Amino acid sequence: MIGMLKGTVEALGADELVLDVEGVGYLVGAGARTLSRLEPGQAIVLHIETHVREDAFKLFGFLDDIDRAWFVHLQNIQGVGAKAAFAILDTVPVSEIANAAALGDKSTFARAKGVGPKLATRIATELKDKAPPTGRSFSIGLPVHGDEATVGTPTTKPSGGESLAREDAVSALVNLGYNEGQARQAVATILRSSGPEAPLGDVIRQSLKELAT
Repeated sequence: MIGMLKGTVEALGADELVLDVEGVGYLVGAGARTLSRLEPGQAIVLHIETHVREDAFKLFGFLDDIDRAWFVHLQNIQGVGAKAAFAILDTVPVSEIANAAALGDKSTFARAKGVGPKLATRIATELKDKAPPTGRSFSIGLPVHGDEATVGTPTTKPSGGESLAREDAVSALVNLGYNEGQARQAVATILRSSGPEAPLGDVIRQSLKELAT
């Protein structure tokens, strides 16, 4: 299986790209949000999810591993395939997806193209009591992406850092005696209003106030 590719963007298509890795061109499926951030000749790292079927071997690529993790997580729900998962990720940032999942907010998922009310309700219902994915943990820095990016340049923020902070807040509330479902809903409510960059201590304090109301 392939988990990550470092290379240069050779070509871009409507829903895929060709990544040149030392002379080998890998055809990688990608969402519109990812493709909009790329251009031919750009050096990048793609986090890869590999799908193997009897009649196909497909690679799907993401600039951030937490996006890849949600791509997999969403497809654990009946009726959500790769197309629907990409549609959700293209429409809703992962921080909003995590909040909507914790709050059971079907309207957020219904914003995605091709996701009807029935499927949106199923997604919100099934994700509500599940812990969000945190992605893979890498022992080395990964390159940033953008005009200044070069392969080998470490990032300053670990992949999945926002999800890990969310889990730390939930864990603190559970340790204080609240059940996990209540804790996730409180943290999601606070993050939705204060933003994903809010300090952990503030999130915990405000979540406690939310739980006390």
